[in-house]
Amino acid sequence: MPLPKRRHSSTRQAKRRTHYKLTSPTLTTCKRCGAAARAHHICSSCGYYNGRQWLTPKAEVNG
Repeated sequence: MPLPKRRHSSTRQAKRRTHYKLTSPTLTTCKRCGAAARAHHICSSCGYYNGRQWLTPKAEVNG
């Protein structure tokens, strides 16, 4: 197979990588407690997802 004669420039490489970036997760409000929660995930504050309790929330420790 043929090989490239010269390497690609760093500018060309940077232009190709301009779209490689992180996106922030989509946040919604929990229908039960109103806290911010990720879409399609269990609510971390109340433990509910899709009208059903999946986790029991940990008791807050004041001390």
